[in-house]
Amino acid sequence: MSAREEILGRVRAALADVAPATEPVVGPLAVEPTDAERLDLFVERVADYRAVVERVAEADLAAHVASLFAPGDRVVVPPGLPEDLVAALAHPVADNALGAADLDAADAVVTTAAVGIAETGTIVLDHGPGQGRRALTLVPDRHVCVVRAEQVVADVPQAVTRLAAAVRSGQPLTWISGPSATSDIELDRVEGVHGPRALHVVLVD
Repeated sequence: MSAREEILGRVRAALADVAPATEPVVGPLAVEPTDAERLDLFVERVADYRAVVERVAEADLAAHVASLFAPGDRVVVPPGLPEDLVAALAHPVADNALGAADLDAADAVVTTAAVGIAETGTIVLDHGPGQGRRALTLVPDRHVCVVRAEQVVADVPQAVTRLAAAVRSGQPLTWISGPSATSDIELDRVEGVHGPRALHVVLVD
């Protein structure tokens, strides 16, 4: 008898006199946070991942994004990025199927997002307009991501529901929780191993 068979046998024996439940188990009802609580939690959790997160008003967005870069920075912009953001950049580089070497040589990329998750501090891209292809957010060393308040949901199940249409249409999803990082056996944190070393989230509310 294998270890698996032995364990399952013990489980069956322990449950031999237990009648199966006929009603599904209902989980505890979560308290839906207020809009302010949801956004505050999102900011807190994004910062926990060592990402930079800032809150700006819609009217200040373009100028604020422009202020994040030095005058000579080459910033990749995906198709569909709002025109006012592109116009505010000193050196926008349109992604016309840029190769890996060109993306690696860029100083940063600016994208929008599909969803932000307050509970986990995660941003999700479904690579629709303004978000670009996956390579754009994996190769450049710095990712500036614009997330709007109405895109921030409370938890992962709500995010999955909102992303359902993208999944059904076959769009890829990229889930980002802070800058790319890993740790060795001594728990020394190394950033930028398999993605950007810097993540800068701009929350528009």
